[in-house]
Amino acid sequence: MAEHSGILKVTVVQGKRLAIRDFKSSDPYVVVKLGHQTAKTKVIHKNLNPIWHEDLSFSLTEPVEVLNLEVFDRDRFKSDDKMGHAQVNLQPIISASRLRHILKVSDGETTLRKVVADGENCLARDSTIKCINGEVVQSVWLRLCEIESGEIELKLQCLMDSPVTPRKLNHDKFNID
Repeated sequence: MAEHSGILKVTVVQGKRLAIRDFKSSDPYVVVKLGHQTAKTKVIHKNLNPIWHEDLSFSLTEPVEVLNLEVFDRDRFKSDDKMGHAQVNLQPIISASRLRHILKVSDGETTLRKVVADGENCLARDSTIKCINGEVVQSVWLRLCEIESGEIELKLQCLMDSPVTPRKLNHDKFNID
């Protein structure tokens, strides 16, 4: 059974060089999925470089799932056209969030981890995970797959539940022989 471990805030920031699916442009929107949870952005009409700046929230559970996104072109009289998909492995930001709790990092800006773009992930460029004033954030540019062009920028923010730490017994309060 899945156990709740925190909240993932996903800001769908923008798209760049998205594919043309209508006559000269597209009407893109993004569908983001985490496990059985789904959220979508608003449609940006006639724009191949849309700016959404839209916040979506998901419940994090153990085991950690992969964050999936699909981009579509909204069509009025037929089914929406696919404009590519991508995924993000959440394990690096979850691990960094746990590390932040262990190190008790809360003030200023600290880089916790770097995620390298390679053939195994959808990253268009390297990404860093930072703790900024106690919040663990990662900005990522994702290369859309199975499409001629397109990238999506996301900002991920991980709000993990505080780990439970056992209280230390004060032996002075007890008569232990």
